[in-house]
Amino acid sequence: MYQRDRREDTALLKLKRVDMVGFKSFCERTNMSFPGGGVAAIVGPNGCGKSNVSDAINWVLGEQSAKSLRGERMADVIFNGTRERKPTGMAEVTLTMVDPEYEEAQEPAEDEVKIPA
Repeated sequence: MYQRDRREDTALLKLKRVDMVGFKSFCERTNMSFPGGGVAAIVGPNGCGKSNVSDAINWVLGEQSAKSLRGERMADVIFNGTRERKPTGMAEVTLTMVDPEYEEAQEPAEDEVKIPA
């Protein structure tokens, strides 16, 4: 049986921006932009929250397993507070995706897709 290659028919979106507030270690509103093409890397010392960014992306894309998000229960994704800061009581993450073809053509921001969680 012949299978058609669907890569030509698939429109892949590019991650342009991640906005987080109250998600795990991100108690304050944090915006991360991913300009350009290719590969992006998040670097920093141990314990600074690098893996929490990938957890946030997985959460928005529908991950419902607390263990997959490195927690015991879903409430663990909400900032729990520190000695200096109170717990937030809610978490919000928004992904902004864009079609690379429109981005290269410098079309208006109407071509962006925002995915909130």
